[in-house]
Amino acid sequence: MEATETVLCSLLAVDLTDYCYRVCSRCQRVLPSDNNGLASSSFCKFCKSKEPKLLYRILMSIATDTSVKTVICFDRAATVLFGCSADEFFHFTKLNPLAASKVNQVFDGEMLRMTLTRPHNRNAQHMRVTSIVPLRSGFRPAIVTLTHICSKNASLGNCSTTNHSS
Repeated sequence: MEATETVLCSLLAVDLTDYCYRVCSRCQRVLPSDNNGLASSSFCKFCKSKEPKLLYRILMSIATDTSVKTVICFDRAATVLFGCSADEFFHFTKLNPLAASKVNQVFDGEMLRMTLTRPHNRNAQHMRVTSIVPLRSGFRPAIVTLTHICSKNASLGNCSTTNHSS
């Protein structure tokens, strides 16, 4: 396989169990966490900044015409799908706890053109998504659809989806 490959695919599943990581907002270096994955400090040892931010790191299952693959999507490409920063999505899901569980329904079967590259780290298991282009003319980022669903159902106290193409 080549180092870079562009595929037409259908999005099968998005794993949001550990979808983001903390970095320094000034120098973009990863901030350390404790053994539980929780933030141990907001202080950057390199530039001394005390302003962290979140970036996306999302595992996705995609189906091409020849195979099903698990790929990893980092911040720039994931922002296209979600329509907001990882910080904004994190805060949205804190205010709307059921929203994160609805992401797979929102993206179910979404057709995309993805550019995939081999990981730089030889120990890494998954291809990296370097760009995403939604192919459906009515595509709306997840935050738009989830905001609409949650505000529509706020009086019911839940965030349920029926059809993401409405």
